Formats: sequence, structure tokens, C-alpha cells
Amino acid sequence: MSISGKAKLAGIMGWPVSHSRSPRLHGHWLARYGIDGAYVPLPVRPDDLADAFRILPRVGFRGWSVTIPHKEAALGLCGRVEPAARRIGAVNTVVVAEDGTLAGSNTDVYGFMQHLKQECPAFSAASGPAVVLGAGGAARAILAGLLDAGCPCILLANRSRARAEALAGELGGAISVIEWEARARALEGAALLVNTTSLGMQGQPPLEIALDRLPRGAVVNDIVYAPLETALLAQARARGNAVVDGLGMLLHQGRPAFAAWYGRDPEVDQALRQDVAADLLGR
Repeated sequence: MSISGKAKLAGIMGWPVSHSRSPRLHGHWLARYGIDGAYVPLPVRPDDLADAFRILPRVGFRGWSVTIPHKEAALGLCGRVEPAARRIGAVNTVVVAEDGTLAGSNTDVYGFMQHLKQECPAFSAASGPAVVLGAGGAARAILAGLLDAGCPCILLANRSRARAEALAGELGGAISVIEWEARARALEGAALLVNTTSLGMQGQPPLEIALDRLPRGAVVNDIVYAPLETALLAQARARGNAVVDGLGMLLHQGRPAFAAWYGRDPEVDQALRQDVAADLLGR
């Protein structure tokens, strides 16, 4: 649909930002619900970030998504930051309040947990240990989500043990850091395996891990979504484990932001998945 001079404006801020699928995601919802609005890429250099946060509300933006490398810096540029975002140490969603102040939040926890619930409704984080690979920004949100959902024990493995130790120390709770080389042995008795690294992504080295010790009833989640079916998920599916791909986390994390900017709680369904997946394939 065409937009008017009263269109509700939002966008995705990063550097670079051309790789983002968020414009396709939010554009799908805008078209589906017939909303007079637009969601645009906002390529902003790190040195210009503070200026962008100050200027965008003045030119009519209701808010914006924040992606690499700005998520941490955005914390200090918002007048209010939700406790979850402060705990995670990153803001991925900014909403402009009626008085012009900026509210920062992080919807990655919501996105991860909602997709896990949608794909595996019988799964409970409290049902057993989880093994999490990686200690970057996505791991931080996922660890927080699992702890809050009652996961009794999380075994965290990262190629840099020091980074994993630092993350576990910041978040606290039942997180035990293990050696990267012990990742396969740690799967014995696990209820959930989550890959938050870039290993297995197109153009990246493969994730090498044997699943022999993983119980058949465990869930395997790979947050990589290019390709949608990673080697890890294919291996898990072949042995009968329930699998969860990375696309759903992206889709679900956009829901709270869209509702705040455009006044409509959108639906994550198969039509949306197919649309965004087609974008990943360049269609």
C-alpha cells in the first residue's frame, strides 16, 4: 500500500545494515495489516550514533531497531532502559515516548523463548540441563532467558574460555563454564543444545560436534538462519531429536517492537516465514 505524510516511521539502525532482514519482516506486517507506515534501513556510523538518536525523534520516527555494532552503546543513549536489557547489556529496540524521551529494551530473550515454545510446546527449560555454545551477544540473551525460565543447570562452552567465564560471572545463576573440547561429552543427560556461534553459517567454518551422547528426547536449537537447515540441525533431525532453526527467533523478536511502533500485535505464521526465507534466498 502507499504511505501518506502521516505515515508511522521506524527502521533498523546498524553499520553496515544492508544485510538485515528486518525491513522484509516489518514490511510484510505493514502490508498485511494495511498500516500507513514504513520501516527503513538506517546505516549509521558509530561516531554518528548519538546524533542519530537525537535527530530521529525530531523528524517523526516512533522508534527503531538496533543491530551490530550499536547494541551496547545504545544503553547509554536511552533515557529509560528496561531491567532485562540492562542485565543483558544491550538494547535492540528503541521506542520514542509521547514526551520525546527514548525507552530501550531487548526483545531477543522474548524472541528465543517464544520460538522455542512455538516449535516445541511440550518443552520446559526446567526439565533438565542445557548446553550453550558461544558467548557473544546472542548467547547473553539466551542464557538470561533460560535462567529466568528455571533451567537448573547451563553448561557454557566457548572457543575463548575467558570470554565465557566473564559472561557467566556477569549473569550469575547456575552457569558452569566447560572447555570447548568438552562440548560433546557435556551433552550426556542434556535436555537442550543451543548453538549461538556463527559456526555453520554460510561462509563460516562448520560446527564440529558429535551428538552421540545427546538424549533422543533433547531439543537442538541453532540460531543460525543462513542456511535454515544447518549441518547441526540436519544431524539432530536424522537421529530423531526435535530441532528449532534460527529464523523464528528473528521473527518473534520483532513482535513487541512492531506493536509498540505501529499499534498492532502481529502474527508469526507460515506465510511470514516463507516471505522472509525467500528474502534470505534472494527471491
